Amino acid sequence: MSSRPGRPAPAIALAALAALLLVLGPALAAAAPIRLWHAYRDDEARALGAIVAAFKGEEVELLALPFDAYASKLQAAIPMGEGPDLFIDAHERLGDYRARKLVAPVGDALEPDGEALFQGPALAAVRQGGEIFGLPISQKCMALYMNTALVREAPAYLEDIAALAGTLPQGVYPLAYEASNAYAHMPILAAFGGTMLDEDDQFGFVGPGPERSLELVRSLIARRVVPEDANGALVTDLYNSGRAAFVMSGPWFVGGLKDEAKQRSRVVPLPKVRETGRPMRPFMTVEAVMLSPQGAQRVEARALARHIAGAAAAATRLEVARTPPVRSDVAVPADDAFIAAFTEQAKVAIPMPTSPAMRSTWEPSARAIRKVLRGDASPEVALSEAKHRFDDVRRPLPPPASPAPLLVVLGALALALVLRWVLAAKGAVSGPTRPTRPTRPALRRSFERSLSAYKYVAHAVVAIGVLVMVPLVIGAATSLFAGSGEGLRYVGLANFISILTARGEPLFSSGSFYLVLAVTVLWTVVNLFFHVVLGVSLALLLHRPTLRLRAVYRVLLIVPWAVPSYVTALSWKGMFHRQFGAVTGLIEAVNRAFGTSIEPIAWFSSFTTAFTANVTTNVWLGFPFMMVVTLGALTAVPEDVLEAAEVDGATRWQRLWSITLPLIRPVLAPAVTLGAIWTFNMFNVVFLVSGGDPDGTTDILVSEAYRWAFTREAQYGYAAAYSVLIFLLLTFATRDWRWRRRTPGSYIPQGGGAADGSAPAPVAATEAV
Repeated sequence: MSSRPGRPAPAIALAALAALLLVLGPALAAAAPIRLWHAYRDDEARALGAIVAAFKGEEVELLALPFDAYASKLQAAIPMGEGPDLFIDAHERLGDYRARKLVAPVGDALEPDGEALFQGPALAAVRQGGEIFGLPISQKCMALYMNTALVREAPAYLEDIAALAGTLPQGVYPLAYEASNAYAHMPILAAFGGTMLDEDDQFGFVGPGPERSLELVRSLIARRVVPEDANGALVTDLYNSGRAAFVMSGPWFVGGLKDEAKQRSRVVPLPKVRETGRPMRPFMTVEAVMLSPQGAQRVEARALARHIAGAAAAATRLEVARTPPVRSDVAVPADDAFIAAFTEQAKVAIPMPTSPAMRSTWEPSARAIRKVLRGDASPEVALSEAKHRFDDVRRPLPPPASPAPLLVVLGALALALVLRWVLAAKGAVSGPTRPTRPTRPALRRSFERSLSAYKYVAHAVVAIGVLVMVPLVIGAATSLFAGSGEGLRYVGLANFISILTARGEPLFSSGSFYLVLAVTVLWTVVNLFFHVVLGVSLALLLHRPTLRLRAVYRVLLIVPWAVPSYVTALSWKGMFHRQFGAVTGLIEAVNRAFGTSIEPIAWFSSFTTAFTANVTTNVWLGFPFMMVVTLGALTAVPEDVLEAAEVDGATRWQRLWSITLPLIRPVLAPAVTLGAIWTFNMFNVVFLVSGGDPDGTTDILVSEAYRWAFTREAQYGYAAAYSVLIFLLLTFATRDWRWRRRTPGSYIPQGGGAADGSAPAPVAATEAV
């Protein structure tokens, strides 16, 4: 059968394919797996896996994400239609998710008469504007874990725990918890009548009560009741190894405990603080299954949400992860002290506010706590600075600006490009001393001759355009906007003006662009110096033919470069811990061996030591690259040139300085340029090792941009402006680098030149390179 005249067969095939996709599109979409995102780990992740496996419906695609990046992933993926159909998260983010339109009402996912089945404030926590935006599956708060091998009775007061100092075996802490974490500090803060955020969405962590709470914690650390700089992994390790009598944590803590530690554990409600007579009241978080806007339209996604929040799933979580149920129709064993303790604690816990302003309290609060606990500032000064930071982040957005100037500039650029093309096409003369441009037929012939070459590079051009140029353009455009969701507005250059004027503060105030830029430049210069010196020195050593086991040494020295920077950064951070790090262990070994009394170094309590820790980590990561590049360059150095110089009596240093280094310089130039760019933007080391401590002084431009994007109310426009400035700085700093191939003072052997009148051998070799 032939196609109709005038309609080629390919066109018919394409039309048929389009019609087929139009018919089958809804069916294919319905058959797509249900995507469920979560941030669980350990027992909680295993419980969720078992619950999903029991779901009798469509295929479920389960994805676990790191908690720190969880919210940002949702914010980036859901608006683009690439996010989950449903996700599990804490209720305090609901206000922000609603403002960004990342969540939809659950609708019929809530089973009939379901409101009567949920206990306490669980359902109220996910209700906003009269609608329910999540199905509660657990309510979590902190309680007190007891190591019954060390203590027998539950304390009535926090001071009773402190009194155990000196009575326990050496190396055992009476209490372990993340003292510098704002969430973990909340129970003590509440005992002093304080709060993180008041009813008017203002910073509440100020005043006499909060100051006294910090003084109490500082005294506990000074008396070695509580370990300093403790993170979650350290607290778990201390309890598992029997070096902590009590631990303040939530039901998630049990997932990381060994079987032996679980057997000697008992959970009780948090005690009171004798100074105030009030109980310690932690924040309570209600975890819920939430539906994205696209997931709310799928019947299967709503059915899965109902299944995850159902009674059978609650029983599975209770059995596998020891998660207290929030449903009244789930039976809890009467003799289960673990569940009873958390249920009792939840009665006095404080539901975390759902206001978007709550997210802006964590960073300034944590910084203030760390400053006080390390003795860098008094509680009054630290909390006053924290309030100032909170107010600065929450300041009103810039007023909307007219896009007319931008449109005029873009129009002028477009007109200039069109004019240039027209002049080229007509063969216009650009100047009296310059040749005539090729005519349009000449351009066509030239293009046709190069067409085969264009085919070879077309895919690379497309890839670079999609992966590099498009994100650059979008990032630059984002920098001209402020706000998010419905509040997104065009503000022109307001973000750049705010950054370059230090937001109205002194130009070199804490966190200002100019201070962070100075730290970034210092960071880049110091790192690059050590990268080049160590890399070149080791390459020269490994290039010696008389060195034995050269291959083994090369492999060992490349290992720091081969290991992922994330792993290396966390390893070095652990080694720099003041109490339990390898560096402290080395200092203690020296003290024992030589009878010295060197004090352990608090690496992250001052700029100098924190900066040194960051540089040490990054030098370990960076020198292998320079070493490998230099080794490759050294293989191209002519041996006859070096031999001629040696015959003429040149010393080893003269041969290195006047021949080897000038010859390898052209190869090192791009490597040094790349190293400078990579180091300038080395986010992992700064963020993971020092975290910007102390008080953000070791942050560099890229980590500061990250904080504006992901920890300060997701001000993407402001962060994009930082990124544009970083791009411009690197562009102008690298575009004019010129490396001369011949340096004055290059070694010239005795005799002046070659027999044929050419340049002396070393100079000729240098020119050839």
